Amino acid sequence: MSGRLLGKKLSSYQIIISGFLGVILIGTLLLMLPVSSKQRIWTAPEDALFTSTSAVCVTGLVIRDTAMHWSVFGQTVILILIQIGGLGVVSVAAFLATLSGRRISLLQRSMLQDSISAHQIGGIVKMTGFVFKVAFLTELLGALVMLPAFCRSFGAAGIWMAVFHSVSAFCNAGFDVMGGKTGAFSSLTFFRGSTGVSLPICLLIVIGGIGFLTWDDIAANRLRFKKYRMQTKAILVTTAVLILLPALYLFFSDFSAFPLKERLCLSLFQAITPRTAGFNTADLTAMSSPSRAMLIVLMLIGGSPGSTAGGMKTTTAAVLIANALAVFRKKKNARMFGRRIEDAVVKNAATLLSMYLCLVFAGAFLISALEALPFGTCLFETASAIGTVGLSLGITPALGTVSHLILIALMFFGRVGGLTLMFAAVSSKSAEVSQCPVEKINVG
Repeated sequence: MSGRLLGKKLSSYQIIISGFLGVILIGTLLLMLPVSSKQRIWTAPEDALFTSTSAVCVTGLVIRDTAMHWSVFGQTVILILIQIGGLGVVSVAAFLATLSGRRISLLQRSMLQDSISAHQIGGIVKMTGFVFKVAFLTELLGALVMLPAFCRSFGAAGIWMAVFHSVSAFCNAGFDVMGGKTGAFSSLTFFRGSTGVSLPICLLIVIGGIGFLTWDDIAANRLRFKKYRMQTKAILVTTAVLILLPALYLFFSDFSAFPLKERLCLSLFQAITPRTAGFNTADLTAMSSPSRAMLIVLMLIGGSPGSTAGGMKTTTAAVLIANALAVFRKKKNARMFGRRIEDAVVKNAATLLSMYLCLVFAGAFLISALEALPFGTCLFETASAIGTVGLSLGITPALGTVSHLILIALMFFGRVGGLTLMFAAVSSKSAEVSQCPVEKINVG
C-alpha cells in the first residue's frame, strides 16, 4: 500500500533515487553495529555511511580496509549491498516480488524500464528474469574459475575470497578482501601476473559493464553482428577500442620492464579496470603522469547504459564523437552504423559531459583546497568517485569529513546517473510549450 501511495506522489525517477537512498541508509545502520567489525566495536557513522554508499554505488573507494576492519558479517552485508547496487534496487525488488508470485503493476514496469534503460516497457519483467539468471550464473562460473588460484594461495579462506571477488568484479564494484593476507589496501596486486585471477576478473568486469540490453541482443542474435541494434554495435565497438588502445599504450610504456606474461596481464588489467571496476594489480602511484591522465579519462567514460557500471557511459562518448565527425564533415545529423542519431540524444550527451566535468573539477578543487593536497591527485579521486570506479592514489582514508561527504555525493551522482537526477528534480509537467525567437551566436 505504501508503494502505491508513493507511486501517486513520486515519479519513477524519484522512486529510483529514494530506493538507493533507503538501501544506503539500511546498509549504514548495519555496518555501524559491533557485529559488523572484527573488533566487535561500534563503527563511526561517517565510516559506515561512506562504505555503504561505496558498496551500493558499486564504487570501491574505502576508508577502512574491507578485510582488516569488517567481520564476516560485515563483509556479507557489503557483498549484498554490492549485488543490490549492481543489479539495481528496483530490479532486485521486482525480482523478489516475482519470486513471491506477486503481480508487477504498470507503474512498477515503468520503473523497471527506467532502471535498466530499456527501450520499451513490453517484456520488461521477462527481461529482468533473464538479467538475474545471467548475473548469478556468470558470478558462479567466475567464482569456480578463480577458486583453484585462491585456494592454492590461501587455503579454505580462498572459497569466500573467490565468491566475494567474483560478485564484486561482475558488479564493477572493486571491493576486495585481500588486505588481511597481502596488506591493507593492496587490492589484487598479489595476483598481478596470475592468469587464473587476472583474466577471469577482466572478463567479469567486461560482461557486467556492457549492459543488460547488450546481453539480450547477443542472446537473440548470437554472433550475427549486422543484426544487432545500433546501441549494441556502438557499445561493443567503443568497449573494444577503450580496452585495446590503453592496453597497447601501457604495454609499451609503464610496464615495458616486466616479463612478457606479467606485462600482458598488467596492461590488460589496468586498461579494463578504470572503466568503473576499481581493482588494480599495479602500483598506481608509480605510474607516469600521462598514464594516470589516461586513467582519469577512462574512469569518466565508464561502462554502458543499463549495466552494473557507472560513469558517463560508452554510448555518451560514442554519440559525442559521432556528432563531432558530423560537424567536421558538414553533415546535418550525427550518424552511426547507417542510422541517424536524434538531436535530443546529442543534447543529453553534451549535458552529461558538462555535468561530469563541472562536478569532478569542482570536487577536486574543494578537496585540494580543504586538504592542501595536489590538485591532480584530488582530481584522480573525484574522477574515481563520480565514475564509480574505486581506484585511488591512497589519499581517501586520510581525508577529512567534508572531503568524504564530497566523495559520497559524487559516488551517488555517478551511480544513479545525471539524467535520472535531472528528470527527478524537474517535473514532467514543465515541458516546453512555447519557443523563443532565434538569434545567432558564434562558437569556436
